[in-house]
Amino acid sequence: MTAVISSICVLILAVAGAPLFVVILAAAMIGFYFTEIPLTVITIEVYRLVDTPLLLALPLFTFAGYVLAESKLSTRLVRLTQVLLGWMPGGLAVVAFVTCAFFTAFTGASGVTIVAVGALLFPALVKAGYPEKFSLGLVTTSGSLGLLLAPSLPLIIYGVIVQQMDLPKPFTMQDLFLAGLLPAFLMIFMLTIYSVWSNSRLHIVRPGRSRKEVWAALKDMKWELPLPLLVLGGIYSGFFAVSEAAAVAALYVLVVETIILREVTFRKLFSITIDAMVMVGGILLILGVSLAFTNYLIDAQIPQNLFTLIQSFITNKYMFLILLNLLLLLLGAILDIFSALVIMVPLIVPLALGFGIDPVHLGIIFLANMQIGYFTPPIGMNLFIASYRFKRPITELYRATLPFMLVLLSALLLITYIPELSLILLDR
Repeated sequence: MTAVISSICVLILAVAGAPLFVVILAAAMIGFYFTEIPLTVITIEVYRLVDTPLLLALPLFTFAGYVLAESKLSTRLVRLTQVLLGWMPGGLAVVAFVTCAFFTAFTGASGVTIVAVGALLFPALVKAGYPEKFSLGLVTTSGSLGLLLAPSLPLIIYGVIVQQMDLPKPFTMQDLFLAGLLPAFLMIFMLTIYSVWSNSRLHIVRPGRSRKEVWAALKDMKWELPLPLLVLGGIYSGFFAVSEAAAVAALYVLVVETIILREVTFRKLFSITIDAMVMVGGILLILGVSLAFTNYLIDAQIPQNLFTLIQSFITNKYMFLILLNLLLLLLGAILDIFSALVIMVPLIVPLALGFGIDPVHLGIIFLANMQIGYFTPPIGMNLFIASYRFKRPITELYRATLPFMLVLLSALLLITYIPELSLILLDR
């Protein structure tokens, strides 16, 4: 009876809007208490997280992303992609997809992408002759495109959580980064094909491209262009470990934006660092208590019992994947991505392993769903950010994003049922 009352109290805390780490910690403490396991195991789990070498990458990449978001990178990036790709059929749409994917991957926040990059792209799309509804949908959808690309924070967090589990076939963070490349390219490619097809009858203005303009845009980006080559090239080649690449990225961005370009003042850098580390501290706190809760779930054999229960209704992994996608799309619309990761990954991974699904493939499926969930009606986060930024009714955003959502759902089905898209570049 006491256990039931305690569980109800935790539920009330969650409904009342208590911080996520408080709810998870309370659930873990109650679980350990009633199974007569010393509560010191929670501190052990938190220490085990702190002792994870990969975790060093999280604050360093976050800091680099916050600094880049405060600089004028978005303006330079849009200009460069426009002179390089704008001449193509549907070129400005391609510019939007590529720019937003890159910006989101490095800054780690789709909302920032909509505000910073979308504000530049939306008027440019309309001016070029794209319908306003199409342009709104494109910018809102593109805001979360980079979640599958390194060094995306959600990719790193998924790797940190899953690598704490007892996996039959462990993976490295480089594996996870490589696994996201083809699925991300597939999504961008399918969105591009749709954009070209849907506007084929319109007279779209294609900006000219002179060598002088290309050279000027490249020269303007000369300090930021080496960053992805340095970081991603180092990671994919194996020259850098992920944590080392994060340190290089943070130092490089700091020197370029504060000393060379001077777009981020030292006074501003102080507040940026505080904001970045407050976010990291919140993520680490949630991660620590969620790993303790995961330990309780495993000790109580909840994933195993849940798998046995599900097997009585679901007989194969294809049906399981359908239900998993539906669940994740719903969660992506109502939870922020970090909450969804720490709550659902410990439950889903053991179930997926039971159905023979590779954990790397599962991570790509998970984040692809979260990417779409950001603009899933009625309460996807990007919908409200775009509505506020462009001063449009939320219902208008629903209609504008629907075609793009259907395209990405088609890509999601391919990613889900063709695991080779995620695993072909890996030695697994």
